[in-house]
Amino acid sequence: MTVANSASISADIAGRYAQALFDLVRDAGGIDALSSQIDDLALAYDASKDLRDLTVSPLYDRQQQEAAIGTLAERMGLSPELANTLRLMAKNRRLFALPQFIDRLRGLIADARGEVTADVVSAQALSDEQKTRLADTLAVKSGKKVKLNARVDESLIGGMIVKLGSQMIDSSIRSKLASLQNAMKEVG
Repeated sequence: MTVANSASISADIAGRYAQALFDLVRDAGGIDALSSQIDDLALAYDASKDLRDLTVSPLYDRQQQEAAIGTLAERMGLSPELANTLRLMAKNRRLFALPQFIDRLRGLIADARGEVTADVVSAQALSDEQKTRLADTLAVKSGKKVKLNARVDESLIGGMIVKLGSQMIDSSIRSKLASLQNAMKEVG
């Protein structure tokens, strides 16, 4: 199986779980709570190597994954619907698709709210004012409410990379230096 096929299968699996959970929560009027919990879960996943290992390691059997994810859900105060979905994913050995599950749920929630998410990578942490100005500018450009997914990558040296849908704006110094280097190679 190629990596592309594996990623596609993970996205399909995650999409089915995400759609089922979203439909259940939307009908109960809990989209805002789900959005907050998904953000918390994404932060926990990004911050915890142990959690990432739990989701992909073949060393953990179904029962161990289900027990661990159940304990995590309880400690994080996740809704019964989200906790049960995560336990079901563990029981069916589908926790490897957790990142795609989170992404798909975020997409469904954003669509329901008329929002779009912009991924922003900057060399330094953006201030609240900078985030607000950037979100407002992108909202004018897209015609939708913009939610920023910001992170820091010091290797950019300066500037930022903004991805909104299929459009990407790279104003980082790293990319400008790379362009200059390529231009110099062509000349000499």
